[in-house]
Amino acid sequence: MQRDVKPTEPARDYEGLREALVARAGKLSKRLSQVAQFCLNHPEEVAINTLVRLAEQAQVPPATITRFAKELGFAGFAELQGVFRERLLGPRLPYTARMAVPAVQPGAERIGDADLDQPGLVFGSFVQAAVHSLLRIEEALDRSQLDAFVGVLAGCEAVHVAAARGAFGLGAYAVYGLSNIGKRAHLVDNLGAMRAEQIFAVGPADVLLVMTFDDYTPETVEAARSAAHNGRVVLAITDNELSPVAGLADHVLYVPEARLGHFRSQVPAMVVCQAIIVSLGRRLGTSRNEKN
Repeated sequence: MQRDVKPTEPARDYEGLREALVARAGKLSKRLSQVAQFCLNHPEEVAINTLVRLAEQAQVPPATITRFAKELGFAGFAELQGVFRERLLGPRLPYTARMAVPAVQPGAERIGDADLDQPGLVFGSFVQAAVHSLLRIEEALDRSQLDAFVGVLAGCEAVHVAAARGAFGLGAYAVYGLSNIGKRAHLVDNLGAMRAEQIFAVGPADVLLVMTFDDYTPETVEAARSAAHNGRVVLAITDNELSPVAGLADHVLYVPEARLGHFRSQVPAMVVCQAIIVSLGRRLGTSRNEKN
């Protein structure tokens, strides 16, 4: 079994912590990797919640989070949480102050144990989670990567979209939207158990667009791996730098999803897809007009 390598000095800011976790990808145990994924996906929650509450949200024992902090060189959870609190109180305060509100509303706190016979409570909690996630992504999305996505899609011959299970709706919408703006698009849907053949059909001038989030769909990861191995261009929309498709893609957009228990909101990823499609449609239309 591969041992975790302990850093000599703990990270003193969020960016340093993020880089440390990316550098240790694949070296942490399964449980500690689960905590790392949670921390990168929910930095505001780590900043404002108690150890016990975070353990419930991350679905690990409290001792695992404490061990995670010590593996990263911190004295304990409080010191680790200080890095997240410093991020919260930095220049992002106008956004994070607003983002913290849904996380501490009574409905949001109760949703894990809520009476699911109350549709109004469920609906309100999902709205809060979606707003929370949209505020985060509006601030954090890498605009240079977004522009690179549009540029690559504009120059390719066809787009093959691999998105399954929870991300299937996003993938189907992406194919629909791309087709509507005149870009040839195909959904890697494994119809007839022919996923391998569908990935093989990605041509040298084509692009594979993969979408997968926490609990990463193995078939989607394998599609990205196969396309990258064949020298094809891979674009990925995923949740954080520890995602198994991040290292396989030429360009990545990170979209942390809002989560309520086992359910995830697709709102932020859908907004990113719509922005890509509209921007691509504009660019393709401009190119056609210039040619004419």
